Amino acid sequence: MEELKGNQLFPVFLKLNQLHTVIIGAGPVGLEKLNAVLAQSEQAGITVIAEEIAEQVYDLAKRSPQVKLLKKSYTADDLVQADIVIAATNNNVLNEEIIRDAHALKLLVNVADKPDLCDFYLGSIVKKGDLKIAISTNGKSPTIAKRLKELFNDNLPGELDITLQQMSLLRNTLKGDFNSKVKKLNEVSAVLTEPVAQKNSFPKFRLLVWLTIVLSIAVLIAVFWQREPEFQTFVAEINPMFYWFLAGGFIFAMVDGAIGMSYGVTSTAFSLSMGIPPASASMGVHLSEVLSNGIAGWMHYRMGNINWKLFKLLIIPGILGAVTGAYLLSSLEHYGTYIKPFISLYTLILGGVILSKAFNVAKKRVGGKIKKITLLGLFGGFIDAVGGGGWGSIVLSSLIAGGRNARFSLGTVKLTRFFIALMSSLTFITMLKSAHWEAVAGLVIGSALAAPIAAKVSNRISVKSIMVAVGIIVIAVSLRSIIMFIIKVI
Repeated sequence: MEELKGNQLFPVFLKLNQLHTVIIGAGPVGLEKLNAVLAQSEQAGITVIAEEIAEQVYDLAKRSPQVKLLKKSYTADDLVQADIVIAATNNNVLNEEIIRDAHALKLLVNVADKPDLCDFYLGSIVKKGDLKIAISTNGKSPTIAKRLKELFNDNLPGELDITLQQMSLLRNTLKGDFNSKVKKLNEVSAVLTEPVAQKNSFPKFRLLVWLTIVLSIAVLIAVFWQREPEFQTFVAEINPMFYWFLAGGFIFAMVDGAIGMSYGVTSTAFSLSMGIPPASASMGVHLSEVLSNGIAGWMHYRMGNINWKLFKLLIIPGILGAVTGAYLLSSLEHYGTYIKPFISLYTLILGGVILSKAFNVAKKRVGGKIKKITLLGLFGGFIDAVGGGGWGSIVLSSLIAGGRNARFSLGTVKLTRFFIALMSSLTFITMLKSAHWEAVAGLVIGSALAAPIAAKVSNRISVKSIMVAVGIIVIAVSLRSIIMFIIKVI
């Protein structure tokens, strides 16, 4: 028989809650198939048949009363009440027997990891409320289907389901014939296509505006330098440390834009190595993060990436922890010489974490979602203020490792970070009698200059290379601070 070209499959969405599915096999593959069916229909009627049943299958059946387990050998009679059959055994002879019995009853069969024997496939499915998108590679590459599923899950906002519900309500209120209804729905949904037309031109326009601003500032500075001797004197009197931190803030913000983390730890490690006391270092970091995180949080809000329930659980404990940490660190400013090595040890550990993430050493934790969100926020805010950074590293990584949606976790953490940075900064400014403002100003201005172009640069640089370099630099700088302290004490 000549092989047909192209994908010959016809996509069909089954009402599994009105059908009866029989799964033969209850090992790892059977568990995977059972999870796949329940993920799409929590009320699906399922019978699982196997001589040996895995403990995880027992646990899943306890949570799903409509799932029936039969610990027995398979017989043809097991398919009499079936509408759909899934063979999930590693016994080829048994699988062929199941196929023959199912076809004799005119039933469709899926055979695990045997595309040629399947009447239908269990494809990758993207689910956003009432919206479902099925992805098929015609059995050629499940990996590609999985990657596309991840892409859609990450880029389709959860609020899309709200749009569906609203459009459904609108459709039910429309009157007239079919053509008039279609016309009205087209008018309402036309706004959805407007950003697409602007998508390609907006980044170029924004870049042009930014370059114009930078060029204008450069021209003004050049004019002042040539015509105003007082300006030359003012520049000459600026502490050279300002320029070091200006360059540092720019570089650290570029790195943060490329890998989405490490601004706090790199800035703090650098500040300590330049002799800045811990409290002043942390204040500089948080002041420079207020604007950037405010913008990022606002953008995530506009894109619908905020989990408001999670936001409410994090914001108050996070602020309390941050204010407490900032107050404590500021109160002990005169002990900065002794606190400095502990902060350096903290940045040393975070440097190791960055390296481990670069090489994928850190494994995703398997288990349920983290329940004690308030304690996580309290601890994250406190450590962030005391260590000059870590809110993202502690809170975001814990949420994602605990099974929460990465996109919504990132947006929520970015928005809460604005308030954490703001309250920490206010506490530091109130408590500190004196601060190294040349370092603070350098970080603030440097990071602000880098923000508009960080994303574009990140697309041209290997994330792994950046993370390895950052991890090594942070570890080296932190070790230097610790060693210098030990030498001084000795």
